[in-house]
Amino acid sequence: MKKKITIFIIILIILLTSFIFYFAKINKEKTTLTKVKVAEVAHSIFYAPQYIADSLGYFKEEGLDVEITLTPGADAVMASVLSNEVNIGFCGTEATIYVANKKEKELFHKI
Repeated sequence: MKKKITIFIIILIILLTSFIFYFAKINKEKTTLTKVKVAEVAHSIFYAPQYIADSLGYFKEEGLDVEITLTPGADAVMASVLSNEVNIGFCGTEATIYVANKKEKELFHKI
């Protein structure tokens, strides 16, 4: 008798756990996705984890709708970031250095 009750309790726990995970997944899918725009200068092997995560749907699982765009030139990427057209920009350091130097010059001219 004890063995039957133990088996029944184990089956009940498994069913309840399955229902909890099922309904949690449904609720997660109903949530709105956060839009993230990414601009990059070139498709590179260094960004392979990003491409894999996007193609396997890992971003969507985490609530992100990632849009990856190829932008011609580091200056265009930096302009997109500065104008808030994109959230993240992947480019070389040259454009970043130009922007940093310009900000320093503007800061010194105000003093």
